[in-house]
Amino acid sequence: MSEHRRRSPNAGGEPSGRRGDGRQPDGRPHAYGAPAEGAPSYGPPAPDELRADGLRRARAAAPRETAQQPRLTRAEMRKQGQKGGRRGAPAGGGGRGSAGGPPGKKRFIDYPRHGRDGFRRWLPSWKQLLTLFLVFFGGGVAVVGAAFAVTEVPDPNKVFDEQNNIYYWADNSEMTRKGTTNRQIVQLGDISRAAQDATIAAENETFRTDSGIDPKGIARAVYKMATGGETQGGSTITQQYVKNYYLSQDQTLTRKAKEMIITLKIAGEKDEVLKGYLNTSWYGRSSTGIQAAAQAYYGVDAKDLDACKGAMLAGLLKGAGLYDPSLNPENKKRMQERWEYVLTRMVAAGFISQADRTACGATFPTPIDPKPAANMTGEISYLVDTANKYLMAKDPTINQASLQRGGYKIYTTFDKAKVDALKKSVEGFEADNLNPEKRDEDKFVQMGAASIVPNDGAIVALYGGSGIENGHYTNNADAAGIPVGSTFKPFVLAAAMQMGVQTTMDEDGKPTRISTDSRYEADNLSEIFKSDGSPVIGDNGQPYKQRNDSTSKPGYVTLKEAMRNSYNVPFVQLNQDVGGKNVEALVKQMGLRKESLAPSSTITFPLGTSTPSAIRMASAYSVFAASGQQADPYSVTKVLKDGVEMPNFTKPAVKKVLDAAVANDVTDVLENVAKAGTGKKTNELGFPVAGKTGTTDAGTSAWWVGYTTSLSTAVGMWREEPGKPGLLSLDGTAGKKEIHGGDFPTDVFTRYMKIIGPGKPKSFPEPGDSGVKLDSSGAPSTASPSPSASASPSASDSASPSASPTATGPSPGSSPSPTATDSCLILCPPTRTPTRPGKPSPTATDTSSPQAGQ
Repeated sequence: MSEHRRRSPNAGGEPSGRRGDGRQPDGRPHAYGAPAEGAPSYGPPAPDELRADGLRRARAAAPRETAQQPRLTRAEMRKQGQKGGRRGAPAGGGGRGSAGGPPGKKRFIDYPRHGRDGFRRWLPSWKQLLTLFLVFFGGGVAVVGAAFAVTEVPDPNKVFDEQNNIYYWADNSEMTRKGTTNRQIVQLGDISRAAQDATIAAENETFRTDSGIDPKGIARAVYKMATGGETQGGSTITQQYVKNYYLSQDQTLTRKAKEMIITLKIAGEKDEVLKGYLNTSWYGRSSTGIQAAAQAYYGVDAKDLDACKGAMLAGLLKGAGLYDPSLNPENKKRMQERWEYVLTRMVAAGFISQADRTACGATFPTPIDPKPAANMTGEISYLVDTANKYLMAKDPTINQASLQRGGYKIYTTFDKAKVDALKKSVEGFEADNLNPEKRDEDKFVQMGAASIVPNDGAIVALYGGSGIENGHYTNNADAAGIPVGSTFKPFVLAAAMQMGVQTTMDEDGKPTRISTDSRYEADNLSEIFKSDGSPVIGDNGQPYKQRNDSTSKPGYVTLKEAMRNSYNVPFVQLNQDVGGKNVEALVKQMGLRKESLAPSSTITFPLGTSTPSAIRMASAYSVFAASGQQADPYSVTKVLKDGVEMPNFTKPAVKKVLDAAVANDVTDVLENVAKAGTGKKTNELGFPVAGKTGTTDAGTSAWWVGYTTSLSTAVGMWREEPGKPGLLSLDGTAGKKEIHGGDFPTDVFTRYMKIIGPGKPKSFPEPGDSGVKLDSSGAPSTASPSPSASASPSASDSASPSASPTATGPSPGSSPSPTATDSCLILCPPTRTPTRPGKPSPTATDTSSPQAGQ
């Protein structure tokens, strides 16, 4: 047998991965050298090139992985596979992208990262992160630099070019112009160092050392606001100066960016910034700048202000309208607290010593009386005050500073003829009845009034006081803290008619909506029960008994009669049956503000312990006049700023809060009050009016709220000594032993309506047919006459098809009356099981509250 060389199927004829010289295919020596001569051969014999089946060219094959050759890593294998797969080369085919071919084209941005799997593909490398940071940082620096270069600091004297604000009557005729003429620019050397330091301590302690922007101050302000502490505000003096006097009040990113840039540009000019801030800040009393403020509040120049007075003026910077101590007692209390805070901060900052602080703290530096502007006398100042409050409430870009800078044309709802008529009516009453020189009880008498158009909400007239020229600065038409007394009772009645009483459920399982013919007990010192029949417990731990304004015992009377005579007992019980929370919900829908309401859980809530303003009471009663339609009160119809009309001043939407039948039935009840009840003084008018009187505990206030179809007016009266919080009794005023709402407030309303007339239409809508006649538990059968002079319809009448259904019940604890049961027949609505004890008998023990009477 001839010897033939055995050849490997690999190129070169060697076994896979080896060469005959003991080297690997790439020429490197193999770790184990050449195989020993004569070593056994493994595997099938290699094909012979000289065999009869012909010659063939051996192709080169990729090295076979063996134990002698290192394995490729998974990443390398995947890389080879991906290159081959993308180019379509067969495995081992030597095409482009194969293991033996050239590498693929490298991407400019290797993201997602090549050669990574899973989430690692999406993790940028440190080189990528560094590149990204440098790009954005460099771009940001370039943008900021460009903005810094092109943003110019305006000339403050040109920017702070104040204009007048012009106010117009409802007929578009000019009412008044208000502008700052009391402004004097002074140099920093003409402002005492104590006044400068007080301002810095109050607004920005680090002003002299900071860069104009204080991140710590912003964080500190946020923290103190969150924890309820005193704060200096998040802005530095420089920022406030730039924001208020270089730029507009727009809340935009562009304005904020300009504010920051201008702040940084001028921050190094500390003396100029402080001088500009003190010369352009608003201090109230028509005073812009500290020189004008020093004259307005203390009659001295700014260079003569000491630390005590300087601290008071610095306190005004937080809001002169809230801190001017001459405006009202609440302001004075706030200012005293703010003043003490500023002095404390001055000590902490090293501006004054503790001894100086102690010397100041002995006596608050009370300012001198303000001097009114000639064009703001009479009712004008109160009208402007009302309009300004509405402006700031409707548009957040309008504040005291922007109003001070001016440029606004403000068109109001105020009707000059009605304003003059209301003022004339109050002054006529005072001239005919009050004599402060002879009677001490006639001193400090105050009145506030407002008129609103039903189904619209426009405030057309108000009486805010005798005028700032007479030392009266508070707007009485918008005054808080004056209890409204029995004028609150119609709201309780409306809630019972609209929402129902919880003592009885209708066929749908809802509280039964009752009518004004429903009867409730009205005896003085009657016991009051909860809706579940259990007695209400008073503060003394005993069952609560409510008093009326008189000691009469009229028995069970209709709610219409109870309103006419202003009995307390029926409405306190009705409030329990309806639920105080339901009454509260309704009056808020009718326009009363939550902050003016007494807690609805109190027993006397329905007797008018709440303190809405005259504006809000007139607005709420306008819902009755408008057959259940409510519109929020407003005083401005249009605003132009620098000739451009501003948004946000469209007329408030009208919405339904009461069924028309309910509102018209309440009007019928209140028309009866005006004709034959506590408001009968209005009979002098000769045309229909409706309304309700109100008198509070101890006679501290008296009210009349009345309306025609076209106008709702509230008139309040009280006594309060200026500078001394707390209402004084009206008893003895004008020589009368007691003052009720049916006296002087109704007299003012009557005088007023005689001047302006009834309006159109003249008559009220016909009363509706709302609710069912549902008597209070314990009411006797109407077959037996009520002790009241005007008894409600008999039980037999209510059983007729044309009469309203009635539900009467026996006295709890007694057997049902056959007469009452027979008279009810099948028309009776479902009633609760009586759980109250027998009808209470008045005793000498008085656990009641007198609260409101007429």
